[in-house]
Amino acid sequence: MKPKTTKTQLAKDLGVSRSSLYYKSKRDQIDNEVKLQVESVLAEHPAYGHKRIAIELKLNKKRIRRVMKKFNIKPYRRRSNKLIKPDDRNKSPTKYENLIKSMSPLRPNTIWVSDFTYIKYKERFIYLATIIDLYTREVIGWNISRFHNKLLVLGALQDALKRTESKPIYLHSDQGSEYDSYEYINYAEGTGIQISMSKKGSPWENGYQESFYNGFKLDLGDQNRFEDLSELIEKIHQTIWYYNHKRIHTALKMSPVKFKETSAVKDIEDLS
Repeated sequence: MKPKTTKTQLAKDLGVSRSSLYYKSKRDQIDNEVKLQVESVLAEHPAYGHKRIAIELKLNKKRIRRVMKKFNIKPYRRRSNKLIKPDDRNKSPTKYENLIKSMSPLRPNTIWVSDFTYIKYKERFIYLATIIDLYTREVIGWNISRFHNKLLVLGALQDALKRTESKPIYLHSDQGSEYDSYEYINYAEGTGIQISMSKKGSPWENGYQESFYNGFKLDLGDQNRFEDLSELIEKIHQTIWYYNHKRIHTALKMSPVKFKETSAVKDIEDLS
């Protein structure tokens, strides 16, 4: 019977010290710790990719990406098909131009951007219209309806004006018939707001809202999991609150509300 090889003999045969047989890579230990931290972040923010996770953990994004790839960790919610809305190709041209295409606001309530999308729920649709402050990226007004019409988008604008108790210089949207309706235009211009619209067939000119809806859909999750419509509507409100207060915006490196608060403090310090 062949004698059992001891660790001392094995180390001697390999030409290494005995203690090296017990060595565990420090890189592996660190990676395992990072893995646990990544999973902890994803438990609270299931749609975060490696960039947002890196910001949350204050670690290098390349390290986070490497660790996620090493352990095959992916966001718990993945991007689905892009949300779309009814086509307006048969609509006549609007008289409004894109007034914000070369602008970059330096303070809140300079430019508001508006859009709407639909959410399918058990063989029917509900519609969500939102108003975003382009400086803070905060959703400052929204409206939910069973119908996509002028009242849907007008309700979102009225909600934004009520919540902020202020008004923007510019209000931007696409050329949808809802936004070009007499009631919507008359109300906005009646408050002293200048109307701006994307060029027809140019959705990228209102890409801020498109980007928001992509992330919103991920955070909302499977809408058909709710027992009734009221639960879904409540979850929509919670998801908007989460986006405003908790979700890291990659361009801001923090949530919109935190960015707004930080900017307000900075403005006060600059005046001091």
